Amino acid sequence: MEIPGLVEITTYDELREIVPQPLAAAAGKTRKELHDLDRQWLAASPFCLIATSAGDGTCDVSPKGDPAGFTKILDGTTIAIPERAGNRRVDGFTNILSNPHVGLIYFLPGRGDTLRINGRARIVRDAPFFDEMIVKGNRPQLALLVEIEEIFHHCSKAFLRSKLWKPETWQPDAVARRARIAQALERPDDDLATLEEYYGPAYEDKIYKVKY
Repeated sequence: MEIPGLVEITTYDELREIVPQPLAAAAGKTRKELHDLDRQWLAASPFCLIATSAGDGTCDVSPKGDPAGFTKILDGTTIAIPERAGNRRVDGFTNILSNPHVGLIYFLPGRGDTLRINGRARIVRDAPFFDEMIVKGNRPQLALLVEIEEIFHHCSKAFLRSKLWKPETWQPDAVARRARIAQALERPDDDLATLEEYYGPAYEDKIYKVKY
């Protein structure tokens, strides 16, 4: 796409002309092993994003959520994340089969800072720790095993700018409801009333009842 007046940065030196080198505290804050404070964060976090890329460079980011502490700490450099049944696309898992590198960001509701983990992942179909991942009778059929290569905490600037956790800024009705989006973009042959019922209160009731 041609954009008149666009000036692109194509080299590292050009980038550093705009963004200076990071301060020592930021450049040196990465670690390779979980600290007690990291363990506390993982025990309190109910949600993370997992970024992956395939061997050809195509990317995906998948949200994962469960009750707080859903990420199992196996040792100082290894964590495991349960996989619950979803839409069966498994885009991230497909990427990992050709490129094991993953990036994770862990959130705490109401907190602007985050915990970031980068590492190498493996897909496992069973392990003794699966029994510790049961939620409402649902034992995961798959889990992601991540060997940590880099871990650090990230500041809250993005959350402060976006006011993400300030309820007075929330506008959940600013866009169409999920049922209308699904009918317009994904399931045009389905009746809207049926979709409204599907994505209604019963949707939450069955999220741990479904299997692949």
